[in-house]
Amino acid sequence: MEEHLIALAGNPNVGKSTVFNRLTGMKQHTGNWAGKTVSTAEGRFEHGGMSFVLADIPGSYSLRANSAEEEAARDFICFGGAEAVIVVCDATCLERNLNLVLQIIESAPKTLVCVNLMDEAKAKGIEPDLRLLEQLLGVPVSGVTARSGKGIREMCDRLCALTDAPAEKLTVHTALPDEIEAAAAAIARKLNQVGKLSKRAVSLRILTRDEEFLRKASKYEESIIAADDETADILADLAAKGYTPEKIADCIITSDVERSREIARLTVRNTKGSPYKRDRKLDRIFLSRRFGIPVMLLLLGLVLWLTVAGANYPSELLGNCLFSLGDKMSEGLTAAGAPDWLEGALIQGVYKVLAWVVSVMLPPMAIFFPMFTLLEDSGYLPRIAFNLDRCFRCSGACGKQAITMAMGFGCNACGVTGCRIIDSKRERLIAVITNSLVPCNGRFPTIIAIITMFFVAASGAFSSVLSAAILLAVILLGVLMTFFVSKILSVTVLKGVPSSFTLELPPYRRPQIGKVLIRSIFDRTIFVLLRACTAAAPCGLIIWLLANTEIGDQSILNHASEFLDPFGLFIGLDGVIILGFILGFPANEIVVPIILMTYLAQGSLTEITDTAELHRILSANGWDMTTAVCMIIFTLFHFPCATTCMTIKKETGSLKWTAVSILVPLVVGIGLCALISNIF
Repeated sequence: MEEHLIALAGNPNVGKSTVFNRLTGMKQHTGNWAGKTVSTAEGRFEHGGMSFVLADIPGSYSLRANSAEEEAARDFICFGGAEAVIVVCDATCLERNLNLVLQIIESAPKTLVCVNLMDEAKAKGIEPDLRLLEQLLGVPVSGVTARSGKGIREMCDRLCALTDAPAEKLTVHTALPDEIEAAAAAIARKLNQVGKLSKRAVSLRILTRDEEFLRKASKYEESIIAADDETADILADLAAKGYTPEKIADCIITSDVERSREIARLTVRNTKGSPYKRDRKLDRIFLSRRFGIPVMLLLLGLVLWLTVAGANYPSELLGNCLFSLGDKMSEGLTAAGAPDWLEGALIQGVYKVLAWVVSVMLPPMAIFFPMFTLLEDSGYLPRIAFNLDRCFRCSGACGKQAITMAMGFGCNACGVTGCRIIDSKRERLIAVITNSLVPCNGRFPTIIAIITMFFVAASGAFSSVLSAAILLAVILLGVLMTFFVSKILSVTVLKGVPSSFTLELPPYRRPQIGKVLIRSIFDRTIFVLLRACTAAAPCGLIIWLLANTEIGDQSILNHASEFLDPFGLFIGLDGVIILGFILGFPANEIVVPIILMTYLAQGSLTEITDTAELHRILSANGWDMTTAVCMIIFTLFHFPCATTCMTIKKETGSLKWTAVSILVPLVVGIGLCALISNIF
């Protein structure tokens, strides 16, 4: 069956990824904040006897690219070979979306407009006239509610009809001044067909001298950018009339905006006066200078308290079960006559490290991620970016870095990839270099475990509250250090003036509890846990081999830790801890298991049933409060994991900036730990 390539386009935060998931069944993440899709995802679906490949391209506001994401979206629509484009709009703010719709209609001969979030529009008293909208745009229009699936089948029917039908000549487009229209028509007559682009669209790009667009379009027809005398005369004549390329571009943008406003005025009816009244009331609290930051800290503290307070008992119970199972497996291997080295490698090395990782990591992640996802799904996370915008601008960085930093709390590699949304190369590098200064999924369990072992037991009835407060302080330290390092970079090696940007604040929405739980458990918790286990299994084997292979009268592991001991003690740690971080380079989640295996006899974890037992093991090896504080600091500030380093190299294309991204958090961590160690 022939497959038809369809591009899925739209502004950020219009439910584009939800439409993608509904059509393809793929569980792509669909957060309620702008900029979630940072690369193209593909999925397949069938309808009406036809097979489709759906490409979810990055969300963009315009095809006149101002960022890497918008450039990627433009290139796919104009040159990516898609047979048709589904452009998703938000029914609650149609006017804003129509600007992109008009540009796509101009560039793509087959366009289907999907007006999403019809349920939210109805609740707000917003009634778009889709039939009139279709007449004014000259392309098919379908109204859907992607979250529930309402209208999806009808939209697919129209997609099948659109794909089968021959491309029609565009009859509706925005009107420009007569001089520009005449010049565009004269140039269009000289052009051969450029892929599936309309000749008018290409001629306007020639008039505005969009060199990047024309360079890529030249792959279809080299003659379109030939500076012949007639084209030069047309451009000179326009310039003589005051129409410079910049002014022509302004006229095109203004025309699109005015046309969007006019279409929205004719097709959208509001029956409730002010549909965003509730949102504005909430924003007066969440975005105010007086309450915005305190409320943000309070909500984050609440999430952390629930995580710390709720993870202890499940972690202990899970540990008991897993380690008991390990003992039975060991007995089974022994009874089967397996050699001691095989039992040691498989059970004492691989299995017990995996058991520790699962029992310590799973409970806090199963609490933290759903809570964090609820805040995201409700539309609150973009408000955090708004509140932090001023701080980033004062640091000489772009306010969009607040978004990439928030992404880093999930995964620093994702945060680095998300830096593509920052237009300025200088500011993008600052965001990449500093992204590892905030704790990711892999570091949270270690920090929580250390806090629980060394602060909860000593704090009595209010232990969980104090632990949450300490964890919040640790996170704030990472954020403050991000501001500080960004400022240092912006006045030294990456000098420059911070750029401005427009942050779209989505409406507040009631979180979909069921989908939030499924998404946070499978997309985040299980994903991170599997990643940690994938790294933990071979590392457990390697550590066991190093601990049980002797050179002279000591194991290789002891030789290595003793070599690192002087440096470790200088920064308040020891050689075993430093070795744990080095061997834990594949994944931050396995640092503590490596440390425990090194401390214990034969490099093997014994049955650890609760945090009190862990505390006893660490204390017996010289840990005190100073060691715990330095351990937390160094967990927060050290070199990024292997995945993040590879992502940095890919995004920057530079070993130099990858090295800087490794050294910056490492120097910060060593400096702070040395300072704390020498003071206390």
